[in-house]
Amino acid sequence: MASTPRKPLAAQPGLYRFSVLDFATLGLYLAGGSLFVLAGALLLPVLRHLAPSPAVASYAVDLLFYGTIGALALLAARRVIARDLRILATRPWFTLFMVPAAVIAMLILTAIVVTAGGGAEVSANQEGLQSLMQQVPAWLMVPLLVVIGPFVEEYIFRHLLIGKLSRRLNIWLCCALSVVVFAALHIAGKEPITLKALLPYLAMGATLVFVYVWTGKNLMFSYFVHATKNLVAVIFIYSIPPEVYERLQQMQP
Repeated sequence: MASTPRKPLAAQPGLYRFSVLDFATLGLYLAGGSLFVLAGALLLPVLRHLAPSPAVASYAVDLLFYGTIGALALLAARRVIARDLRILATRPWFTLFMVPAAVIAMLILTAIVVTAGGGAEVSANQEGLQSLMQQVPAWLMVPLLVVIGPFVEEYIFRHLLIGKLSRRLNIWLCCALSVVVFAALHIAGKEPITLKALLPYLAMGATLVFVYVWTGKNLMFSYFVHATKNLVAVIFIYSIPPEVYERLQQMQP
């Protein structure tokens, strides 16, 4: 008796239909972000009163927010995650080689774009993260910046904005939207949106969009690239002595 042929792992259009859980996760992400943009100045004194230090308050809020969104995203994308990991498991050497290669390409592209744009401008978001990392130990920051944060952002900006939205809109329009929204939300509400502040995030977003589409909308591959890039940044910052780091900050134009 002939067996029914298996459906290819990548050819599962049902995985790219929006679900109620997708909308709930995205809604909570936007609502939480908007709350801190609009009412952050009012909430901060309350949080600082409850926590022993501003750094602890900021870390606790970020961990609670991203942890909640991450759990919902993990549940919403569980079938895509399982499929993508199975695909990557069939070509382990490709994954082990291309993830660091993509990170190097991202760093090179960022340097080129920033230089062409007239030099670097450290965003308020980056300054806030760097300041937090000077006060919170690495073993607490790694779960937030390397494990949870990148997954939430890849789920929203790649899986939802490209993987699922491209069923309704042109994929290249979705890719452009992913890059621009990814960059803008990293600085929105924290400072005026300027091209210099956006450039590093635009370069990072463009690289992540490219690897996501290039690998056949593989969420886990773009997540591994994003997580590895953040890990490199965490290692770099924690390996610099505080006094050297302060001198480097003072040298910024």
